[in-house]
Amino acid sequence: MADFRKWFLTFAVVAILLGMGSTANAQIGVTPAFNCVANAANPVIVRAEGLTELVGDLTLNCTGGTPTLLGAQIPLSNVTIFLNTNLTSRLIGSGSLSEATLMIDEPHPDPAVAAGNSPIPDATVITPPAGSPSQSLCTAPFNSGQGNACPETGTFVGIPSPDPYATQPNVFSGRQNSASSVVFLGVPIDAPGTSGTRVIRVTNIRANAFQLGVSSTLVPTSITMFIAVNGSQQVTINNPTQTVAFVQIGLIVGSGTANLLQCNDNNTSLIGGSSGPDRDFSVSIREGFASSFKRRNYAVSLDGTTAPAPVAQNVPGYPYNTETGFYAPALFTATPIVGLADFGTRILLRFNNIGAGVHIFVPTQVKLLAPDGTSPNILPPQSPVTAPTCSGDFDPCEGLLDLVSTDATGNSGPGFSAIAGSGGIAEVSYSGTTGYATYETINSDPNSPEHASIDVFVAFFSNTTSNLPAPGSSTVSVSFAPLSNVGVASSTDPIPRFGDTSQPVAGFDINLCTCDLLFPFVTNVAGFDTGIALANTSLDPFGTGNQTGTVTLYYFGSTAGGGAAPPKFVTQVVPAGQELIFNLSSGGSFGVPATPGFSGYLIAVANFQYCHAFAFISDVGAQRLAEGYLAIQLDFPFNLQGAAFGFSRTGVNGENEGH
Repeated sequence: MADFRKWFLTFAVVAILLGMGSTANAQIGVTPAFNCVANAANPVIVRAEGLTELVGDLTLNCTGGTPTLLGAQIPLSNVTIFLNTNLTSRLIGSGSLSEATLMIDEPHPDPAVAAGNSPIPDATVITPPAGSPSQSLCTAPFNSGQGNACPETGTFVGIPSPDPYATQPNVFSGRQNSASSVVFLGVPIDAPGTSGTRVIRVTNIRANAFQLGVSSTLVPTSITMFIAVNGSQQVTINNPTQTVAFVQIGLIVGSGTANLLQCNDNNTSLIGGSSGPDRDFSVSIREGFASSFKRRNYAVSLDGTTAPAPVAQNVPGYPYNTETGFYAPALFTATPIVGLADFGTRILLRFNNIGAGVHIFVPTQVKLLAPDGTSPNILPPQSPVTAPTCSGDFDPCEGLLDLVSTDATGNSGPGFSAIAGSGGIAEVSYSGTTGYATYETINSDPNSPEHASIDVFVAFFSNTTSNLPAPGSSTVSVSFAPLSNVGVASSTDPIPRFGDTSQPVAGFDINLCTCDLLFPFVTNVAGFDTGIALANTSLDPFGTGNQTGTVTLYYFGSTAGGGAAPPKFVTQVVPAGQELIFNLSSGGSFGVPATPGFSGYLIAVANFQYCHAFAFISDVGAQRLAEGYLAIQLDFPFNLQGAAFGFSRTGVNGENEGH
């Protein structure tokens, strides 16, 4: 019993001590862990053709932890971003410094935001008043050698500060870490404590969507971002994997076709003649999704031919819908400037297999239209610049593509240099047998899937004697531009840039001006002979252009005794207004040789457009029996409206088959 009493007393003492410990812990409190939740701030749709597509921002909303004491150094952290494709943000400065940007507590250039007003994009960087979020780099302009390490001190004075970054740098540039990752080294991240929230935003991340391609299923291809944080303090990340973009086709192309005849001048007013100009066919383009065509910057061209000076795009998370990302020219002083694209979305037309003597012209400006054919308003409700006057021949409130000067891939210097042309039409540039024209998006409506029709004018003088223009078929390849094979981060290659997914579509054909005639029965056997008269009727009182050309005679049948048919024969040139006349037995004009003993049928192919012929079969000397007939034309006839109809084995347009 005595031992039990001793143990009972011991248990009581222990219980009292444990109770005191619990009370002490409850009084002191336990600081919650520094915890961040990752979110895809704005998953976007990107173009499958793009090598440098801006993906959505990723944000960390952080709570807890212990704020840094006054005068103590803020713990440094390394923030690494990974993509499931190549990360292609522009490299800037020297080494591997990237335009990828990390911001803490949403630094904003407009002091009105600090007062709690809604964010309004501003055209200029306004120096924030004391106590508002700052915009500054860790060093000016970049810290070299040590990444972005910043030995910043805390502002904790006994209670959590509402904004420890009121006087601390809070905008940082990353460094390319691998083909698919970027790292922000030595970022001072001050824990917000129990009563605040720290927001960390990663922006200006560009991705190679072309590398991933378009999904073959109903589920779109996605671009995924992964975030990891390590360093001198423990930061827990919830949901570290986020989808920041979905990949879709950005450009859809269609085309008409034109059939042109070598023997007829076409649109010669464009090259010093008098005919035309008349559109021969059109190339149609449309956005695969709204906002696929983007202008370079939020600035609006007021005349459609002069590239506007870029304005700041310095409101974090604002949907500018341009090729430029987060762009604060007063903040980043490196060249090239962080976030600024080189130009707007470009459309490259390449005309393939252009024959000798052929010139191609296109409009200098093309309007972008809404699905109903109207011109959409390109200005959103909140504009960073003075609203332009929307009137006159050029309307800055309408979507517009401008013909610009580039190389054969669609590349040039930053901005755009519009091409002027007579009557709003200009000739394309040439590289060998390829012609190319590049259009840049000057204004566009991000809320409308726009489309455009680009007229094409083909010009040439007819010179059939020299076989000009050269006959053949030309196709058109249409793609985003500039085209590039550089699918990794670069300091010199343009932004934006694209892979080539184009497929040639029909353009125009230049056909020989032939007239194809069938003589179903000709003979020079059993005392009979056949005479043929073929007239070149391009000389007439109706103003038809005179044509000249040879005639090729094709013989099908046999000669006396079962011999082979004579080989084809090409005559001398038959002038306009003259006739090719010959007999099978003795030959005839323009060098046609005799083909005695032949019996069968004959096809004549004349290298001029308007031919007609008559055949006459009789006994020798036409003493007892004779019969004549008109040759059958094998070509497409034309109706009164000039449209071909009916059956044709040749595919050539000719005159009416009736006689």
